[in-house]
Amino acid sequence: MKVFIDGESGTVGLQIYERLENRSDIELLKIAPELSENADERKKFLNAADFVFLCLPDEAAKQSVSLINETGNTKTRIIDASTAHRTHPDWTYGFPELSKEREEEIRISKRVATPGCYASGFVALVYPLVKAGIIKPDFPVYSYGISGYSGAGKAFIEEYKKADERIPAKLYALDQNHKHLPEMEMHGGLTLTPMFNPVIDNFYSGMVVNVPLQTCGKFGIEEVSDVYKKHYIGGRVKFKGINANDAPLFAVNELSGSDDMEIYVFGSDERILLTARFDNLGKGASGAAVQCFDIMKGKE
Repeated sequence: MKVFIDGESGTVGLQIYERLENRSDIELLKIAPELSENADERKKFLNAADFVFLCLPDEAAKQSVSLINETGNTKTRIIDASTAHRTHPDWTYGFPELSKEREEEIRISKRVATPGCYASGFVALVYPLVKAGIIKPDFPVYSYGISGYSGAGKAFIEEYKKADERIPAKLYALDQNHKHLPEMEMHGGLTLTPMFNPVIDNFYSGMVVNVPLQTCGKFGIEEVSDVYKKHYIGGRVKFKGINANDAPLFAVNELSGSDDMEIYVFGSDERILLTARFDNLGKGASGAAVQCFDIMKGKE
């Protein structure tokens, strides 16, 4: 089974490579670094592989897909970690925990787009409640999240790594135009774009996504908890319970280095806080891509 990582030198590509490099069930195809941006050379590798991971900016990811499509190649299966295809009707959204049907779609798909990091936590929290009718698709959902700086791009990563003093946490996407919003709306089962405020903080990896709910007496914390208990049985996403964290403070980066996600329900019947904790480089990126690969490949 031949596998090619297009964009291996980036953060996500490196993490995928580390997860696959010692596996005996695959052969990793390696392009010479000086030819990694040569379209003709990339075209050869893209079409020689059984599976391709795209770890690229959006436009470059679209170019890679075109380099496969233009040859008439129907063999190569693609897992795209960019934003380019997450709401595309011909691509499968790579979050198998949404449903058994979604997992089966991933298993047979030739084109899978893995979720964005913040979107992973948001969809994990919101979709089951919409599906169960606890909140309506047009409910005005608000969400906020905190992430390590590894998910903020090369410029921010270098800024944080080189800083002599601690850089303070920073709000961003204040124009309410974050690139994850379209997939958060679509795959969260919503018809109204949510409001979302992300924060980047001074630790490398790990994150939480929160969705606060004012219930107005329409539902209670036990009802919400029961939805998650029934929805998340086995798999990478694990429901941890109501007010399940014993510590007075909740560590944002507790799952750094893990490919799992934890779901918590905090608060009371009147004011509920939904929380997803995971690693932005794990279940939020590289871990999710490899998870989809194993489903598609049929790993024992």
